[in-house]
Amino acid sequence: MEHTREPSEVVAALWRRIEARDWPGVAALLAPDAVVEWPVSGERIVGAENFVAVNSEYPEGWSIRVLRIVASTGAEVVSEVAVPHRELGEFRAVSFWEVREGLIVSGREYWTTPGSDPRPEWRAGYVEAM
Repeated sequence: MEHTREPSEVVAALWRRIEARDWPGVAALLAPDAVVEWPVSGERIVGAENFVAVNSEYPEGWSIRVLRIVASTGAEVVSEVAVPHRELGEFRAVSFWEVREGLIVSGREYWTTPGSDPRPEWRAGYVEAM
């Protein structure tokens, strides 16, 4: 792994490799002891090997479209992706990554399905549907 890569380039490569199902390539971008948290489902993935397994075992029929990657001046990068699935519908993820020496050392991902949270009636006068 080339350690001179900008953190945002590492995250962009991560999504490209996940989309390509390049699992050894994904593992090469992660620190062996990387920790990725999924607060919405209350799960923590510890280790590059487990992160690759969780992603590679997901039922086929999906693709990834990167909507944005926002880099800070330091080691932190935020990404937003759309993940349409043929049978399960569309998912979205906003991910907060920490990259050190060219490797992802941690992440916190918020996965959801657009429109899955009900809109409270009291807000109807202030909002419009997307």
